[in-house]
Amino acid sequence: MKISEAIQNRSSIRAFKPEGVSKKIQEKILISANMTPSGANMQPWIVYAVSDEALLKKIGDAIIEKMDAGVEHDQFIQYYPLQWINPYKKRRIETGVGLYTLMDVGRKDIQKRTEMWKDNFRFFGAKTVFFVFTDTTLIDGASGAFIDCGAYMQTIMLAAQEYGVASCPQGSTTEYGRVVADVLGTPNNLALLYSVVLGYPDTTAKINTYKPARIDISENVTFL
Repeated sequence: MKISEAIQNRSSIRAFKPEGVSKKIQEKILISANMTPSGANMQPWIVYAVSDEALLKKIGDAIIEKMDAGVEHDQFIQYYPLQWINPYKKRRIETGVGLYTLMDVGRKDIQKRTEMWKDNFRFFGAKTVFFVFTDTTLIDGASGAFIDCGAYMQTIMLAAQEYGVASCPQGSTTEYGRVVADVLGTPNNLALLYSVVLGYPDTTAKINTYKPARIDISENVTFL
């Protein structure tokens, strides 16, 4: 697969087969991702590669328990903007509407919408999740590590495709990063930035046909 094909063909998968990703393939993906460039070669990513079903369930249950208790987030970093403005707000709404419409979930059907959101914390049935942390000292008044770790996430997802492994990046777990850290028992100096779900796609699942639209580059690129 050409790099351009991997980029064009990748999509966020939200229904996986029960088959797990072997440790050997996980290692190959992470070895490739470890070549991601970073400022001053900091390599700020610290990964917990979890394939223990009981542990993943424990993480998901802990997050859902927080949700059900009315806790909107328990995070290390503010992932989403505090104030949504257009065109970003419009894109967010269109993406959500498109997904719920595909799945025949009405705008006022709060129960079904909530259950779909909880699927994030059941990791869409996948058996492998990479939780990516960084040292809090690197993001204390600085943003470089965020950029570098974002590039690292992209490399993980593109490298995975070489082995037929699908992925879904998760900002949802970022919002409950402290819950994840508590369950994993990570050192106090680490902050969760995001997670990446990895597995083999369920090609029969309707939800996996959803691909949100991308704007034309004429709207966000200026050639000089």
